[in-house]
Amino acid sequence: MAIFLIFYLAFIVVVIAGIWKAFEKAGQPGWACIVPFYNYYIMGDKIAGVKNWWLIFIPIVNIYIIFVIMIAIAKSFGKDTGFGIALVFLGFIFWPILGFGSATYIGPNGVNQVQDDINAIGKN
Repeated sequence: MAIFLIFYLAFIVVVIAGIWKAFEKAGQPGWACIVPFYNYYIMGDKIAGVKNWWLIFIPIVNIYIIFVIMIAIAKSFGKDTGFGIALVFLGFIFWPILGFGSATYIGPNGVNQVQDDINAIGKN
């Protein structure tokens, strides 16, 4: 039983570390991933750019909005819709891939903020 507990805790630490790293890649504080409710704000509004992220607190609607947020997070890191759906169903695998992998944050919901900055400089 003790061995199972050790593996379980190690598994949980890896998943939390993956989410923590993904938050940091997006320029947000990593510790925000472990704070209840605040992590929804950071994920939905800051990282994903979903304006109605607060709908996650409404029963039944939250099922739909979690898909919207996770797909937007995937697009924020340059991934496709399938990766976002995998974040919903297999988050324990795909959050560490997102955090420790080569994905880079390109802006809320896939909008490349760096390109916008370059375009803004070119207009001056």
